[in-house]
Amino acid sequence: MRLRSLGVALAAVAALVALPATDLPAAAAAGTPLPQGKAAAPSADRSAGLAAACGTGNAALGKPATASSTENAGTPASAAFDGDPGTRWSSAFSDPQWVQVDLGSVQNLCKVDLTWETAYAKEFQIQASANGQSWTTLKSVTGATGGSASYDVSGSGRYLRIYGTVRSTGYGYSLWEVAVHTESSGGGTPPVQGGGDLGPNVIVVDPSTPNLQQRFDQVFAQQESNQFGNGRYQFLLKPGTYNGINAQIGFYTSVSGLGLNPDDTQINGDVTVDAGWFNGNATQNFWRSAENLAIRPSHGDDRWAVAQAAPFRRIHVQGGLNLAPNGYGWASGGYIADSKIDGTVGPYSQQQWYTRDSSVGGWTNGVWNMTFTGVQGAPATDFATGSYTTLDTTPISREKPFLYLDGNTYKVFVPAKRTNVRGVSWPANAGSSLPLDQFYVVKPGATAATINQALSQGLNLLFTPGVYHLDRTIDVTRANTVVLGLGLATLIPDNGVDAMHVADVDGVRLAGFLIDAGAANSDTLLRVGQPGSSADHSANPTTVQDVFVRIGGAGPGLATNSIVVNSNNVIIDHTWLWRADHGSGVGWNTNRADYGLWVNGNDVLATGLFVEHYNKYDVYWNGERGRTVFFQNEKAYDVPNAAAITHDGIVGYAAYKVADSVNTHEAWGLGSYCNFTADPSIVQAHGFQVPVKSGVKLHDILVISLGGQGQYAHVVNNTGAPTSGTSTVPSKVVQFP
Repeated sequence: MRLRSLGVALAAVAALVALPATDLPAAAAAGTPLPQGKAAAPSADRSAGLAAACGTGNAALGKPATASSTENAGTPASAAFDGDPGTRWSSAFSDPQWVQVDLGSVQNLCKVDLTWETAYAKEFQIQASANGQSWTTLKSVTGATGGSASYDVSGSGRYLRIYGTVRSTGYGYSLWEVAVHTESSGGGTPPVQGGGDLGPNVIVVDPSTPNLQQRFDQVFAQQESNQFGNGRYQFLLKPGTYNGINAQIGFYTSVSGLGLNPDDTQINGDVTVDAGWFNGNATQNFWRSAENLAIRPSHGDDRWAVAQAAPFRRIHVQGGLNLAPNGYGWASGGYIADSKIDGTVGPYSQQQWYTRDSSVGGWTNGVWNMTFTGVQGAPATDFATGSYTTLDTTPISREKPFLYLDGNTYKVFVPAKRTNVRGVSWPANAGSSLPLDQFYVVKPGATAATINQALSQGLNLLFTPGVYHLDRTIDVTRANTVVLGLGLATLIPDNGVDAMHVADVDGVRLAGFLIDAGAANSDTLLRVGQPGSSADHSANPTTVQDVFVRIGGAGPGLATNSIVVNSNNVIIDHTWLWRADHGSGVGWNTNRADYGLWVNGNDVLATGLFVEHYNKYDVYWNGERGRTVFFQNEKAYDVPNAAAITHDGIVGYAAYKVADSVNTHEAWGLGSYCNFTADPSIVQAHGFQVPVKSGVKLHDILVISLGGQGQYAHVVNNTGAPTSGTSTVPSKVVQFP
């Protein structure tokens, strides 16, 4: 067994191969822009006394909503603002009652549309407020008869409230939908339009596309060794059968089918990742993906020799799958989800791997940590003597949103939540579809101001491949917002701002993008929920999927925290948080980042958690009832000496720390490796640190010294044998306590 090649900066990146513009066409336009507001004729603002038009868009769509009461859990306040005429808010059976929405900013209000259920209000008021506390009545209504009605109003506010005082029945108040219209002045900022083409770096092809193999080869020639470059590409394959194709996938390149099911896009050939660029070493094959395809390998097995941040999702391999590079060199991956491999999966030299909600024809071996949940055909647990940890089902999962074609119209499919899952989600495909005109299609050059404006209008975000510098934080405040990246779209916060904040709302989907720390220190690159968040999102959790973070490597980068989760019930499904150990801008303080993942929310689930090289704790778990299935970690290589990481009388910060105050926590399949190249004499106290309580349980955990470059004294707390000198052999604890 060969060791991973670690801690060595890359040799000079190979010269880029220029791509002719004609070989990288923009995608065809898709759909009609969603009306977001009707602009008036050119005019000054309202203070000049000129007219402003009442917009046609719904400013309340999907915005955070609250109510004085709800009849039951199936009739929440949010249902009156979700755009779904089949869901409703209903109140307790008493007067008065109210439902309100937060529009996100103070806006000029001009019309409110109400669609009542049978239990309507005979008398009510439409009210507005700047702060959600002091209310102004815009319209008083008496003698109402229910049904659908529109009311012209005049006033401004961030919050709008429907305040019912007299019910029409003995039941409560019940609203199917509330739509709020705001003024749009010709002298102001025009609305952001949804839909449109997919930009210059999305390559849409079909089986008849001429020179298709050449197109794959050209992008691969540029991206094969372009580890820290700015090139970003997404191949989208229309449904059909592709014969004789070998799509080699390099850095920042994604290949996806555009069918609703993987078998709609059939490749009789290969989708390949190998490591020829790095002399057969696959440990740096990061940042690439394959999704939503069927592959019939040309020689029986498809090769997918990847490291971290290289998801393999919704793939039907009509043959076997080889996860090792040609020659079986070093490899350190990886992640498979929602996939069906008819033949045998051979990980060979892969040090660790996580497979979720899939089926396999067989699994041949493992090195250190092979973890399976909800996988039909997975091997049985043998961690005490081998490398397998197998759970029959995944407790909660929801697959990643994906772009597909419905006829000639682009849509994004948003899969539904599943519980106690086993096997793939397709072809049943429970979930819903959103047309592309409900997305702001973000292209290189877009500003954070425009992105936030689109979000405030109720649009979702589709980031096309590119690098996006942000001079302000992207604020996601609306429930059920989808933020989806193509081709590893990359967000870089400048001047010390945070990259993205998500409000404490239901059902936000973040997927498929990379956050790269800027040169000025950010406090938190991605924050989910504001501090003190307490809402229950168990029915509709926020998901973070294939969202990766990088600190340094492409240049100096600084951030105190990579991801902080304050909301409850969040699902983190495959992430790699990486403080760079190679590339440019690398040094103990040059690319300093104290914490990788910090969890304050309760009932948070992580499936496929990769976190490496942080200056302090890689993971700090402060919320109750947290669960992690599979964790891969390396401690920072560049620790200058033991004193630099000594705290509270302990040498070294644990890779995975559960706070002393936590009473319930459980995790399976955890590994931490040390490689203290700056000072190999360091002996880290332990890889894992948890409170010793009956509700805190760890299963199948290990620590490893990579070639004797530093050691661990214990596995968890003061339990577990020390690592053994110069040999790369795991020290294990099967169950703790």
